[in-house]
Amino acid sequence: MSLVNVGIENSIHINLHYEDLGSGKPVVLIHGWPLSGASWEKQTAALLAAGYRVITYDRRGFGRSTQPSTGYDYDTFASDLNKILTKLDLHDVTLVGFSMGGGEVARYVGLYGTERVSKAVIIGGVTPCLQKADDNPDGVDVSVFKGIQQGLLTDRPAFLTGIFKDFYNLDVLGGVLISDQVVQYSWNIAVAASAKATVDCVGVWGTDFRKDLAKFTIPTLVIHGDSDRMVPFELSGAKTHQAVKDAKLVLIKGAPHGLTWTHADQVNAALLEFLAG
Repeated sequence: MSLVNVGIENSIHINLHYEDLGSGKPVVLIHGWPLSGASWEKQTAALLAAGYRVITYDRRGFGRSTQPSTGYDYDTFASDLNKILTKLDLHDVTLVGFSMGGGEVARYVGLYGTERVSKAVIIGGVTPCLQKADDNPDGVDVSVFKGIQQGLLTDRPAFLTGIFKDFYNLDVLGGVLISDQVVQYSWNIAVAASAKATVDCVGVWGTDFRKDLAKFTIPTLVIHGDSDRMVPFELSGAKTHQAVKDAKLVLIKGAPHGLTWTHADQVNAALLEFLAG
């Protein structure tokens, strides 16, 4: 198993599991909550077929990475990503972040700049700032995040079942663009994650990335579904597109939050066109 060490907690080494496949220009795929690098299955196949080197990894606490009790904040997530890029000595990288992973892309650029990065893609991202504040009045009240955390603490497996109904808009797309088996597969990945990581990550969904996005000087693509119930386009994708100078926007009609599976063909087409441009 391929691992990058990113720290230590007591006697436990914190290792991130990663996959490094193919050849060509590198594309690093950063997954969303509460999944793992395995959720990029359809994008990995398309990118490899197009001749790219594809790197996926599991965020600390998720997938096959170590499950520490600490480090579930975006400065640490960006540091973890930086250690992967450094370990693999990657340059001219395209960073692609889905949902929570969009925050890693933003915070990485904000903290470490673009010496290693040539392009950025944010898909259904939590950028630029989801949480309501005096200077962000149409954001989500913090009580919503706390409610999700309480639901997870009460009965995490059952609550995750409910989450995936809106993650994939199952009332509309179930059995049409996504099978029961894929939903079960997603649940299996999610329930195997660290319970603490699953709860703690919800607490940082409202992180303010506006200063990070202001530092973007690289070509940037924003992809979002217009039927996203988890991270509504108006609060995130639309504002991210406005925040990054000359960013390109692809808004996919009828796509839910989990559009990397349900609308993979459209996501992949947009991603490959951007990479080739």
